[in-house]
Amino acid sequence: MMRVFTIISIFLFGLAGAARGAEGPITIAEQGNFYIGGHYVESNGDMPMIGQMFVQYQVPETVTHPFPIVMVHGGSQTGSGFVSTPDGREGWATYFLRRGYAVYIVDQVARGRSAFIDEIYGVSRRQTREYTLQRFVAVENYDAYPQAEAHTQWPGTAAPGEPAFDNYFASNVPSMDNREMQTEMNVNALAALLDRIGPSVVLVHSQSGNYGWPLAQARPDAMVALVAVEPTGPPVRNVVIRGEPRFGMPFESAEAGEEDALFRDDPRVKPYGLTDSPLAYIPALTDPSQLEFVREDTAQAPDLARCWRQKEPARRIADVGDRPILYLAAEASFYAPFNHCTIGYLEQAGVSVDYIQLADIGIHGNGHMMMMEMNSDQIAGVIYDWLEENTPHANAQD
Repeated sequence: MMRVFTIISIFLFGLAGAARGAEGPITIAEQGNFYIGGHYVESNGDMPMIGQMFVQYQVPETVTHPFPIVMVHGGSQTGSGFVSTPDGREGWATYFLRRGYAVYIVDQVARGRSAFIDEIYGVSRRQTREYTLQRFVAVENYDAYPQAEAHTQWPGTAAPGEPAFDNYFASNVPSMDNREMQTEMNVNALAALLDRIGPSVVLVHSQSGNYGWPLAQARPDAMVALVAVEPTGPPVRNVVIRGEPRFGMPFESAEAGEEDALFRDDPRVKPYGLTDSPLAYIPALTDPSQLEFVREDTAQAPDLARCWRQKEPARRIADVGDRPILYLAAEASFYAPFNHCTIGYLEQAGVSVDYIQLADIGIHGNGHMMMMEMNSDQIAGVIYDWLEENTPHANAQD
């Protein structure tokens, strides 16, 4: 017989003023953790396991949604960012658990509780403190892109030495620098997870957005819906803004047209358009060089970057559009200048997306790490309502 027990949220950092278990205790029917994926390789006379992914899960006593939700964190983060916010409030995982979802949270391959094997994974990379301030926490203090001044939702004073900032920065961990290997291993592990738990909603954020599209192709029947929270972008070439370099590309070294005072292009091309890693198209590619790209002549607005898309006639992206897809965009994120580029690329390639810009529905002031900001529950509610409208939600125990 399944044991039923009650838990309440426990926050390890004891931050003052945190709303602990504000909605009361949660009754959990099952919880645990396991590793998924991975295989043994020979290395230096040993047989280490590589490619494995850590998974923790909780199942509420009353499951009101037949499909679990799998949460995949972004760059330099682990699954802990979905459990609690930096100021100690309940995270998105608990929000969905309270509302009848079984929740699975991963630590990406070679990240956090998924071991980093140096001789296999190679060089690691991490985000500097200055990059963290400029891109996530205190973007309003930097003149890197026009939308930054609208940022108001980070908890606390957004400065080193303040508890919420220190808690967030402490959560940053190194990850493998080889993004193609990283994508391949994580997609394989996530596919194995869906094989184990069955059809699921998959939620990706930022860097893990690289995984959503190929995972939909790898397990088209197992991904019920895709929630893409500012998935990595833009397509074809990354937009480069002033400040600490993203992916090692300084603003001064990026390509610029005469009119591009705010935004420049990373000269490196993503061979599969949305990704550096293989992605299936229709008609099928025999070589990624068969994809040809063109850039907009002018930006769609003064505060937006110019977009890259396929040269017409455009190929369609296989399988990805065969499920509901939500693309969630924040008002003050450093993705704000180019979120529309990803939408345009997807739609040109035959992938229909529900594009929700939070500011358009009255939710203002958020940056890229919206699941950790003061109005995180309000944003989770947007995702929940969208899932209610786009996926079955009958009581799975009936």
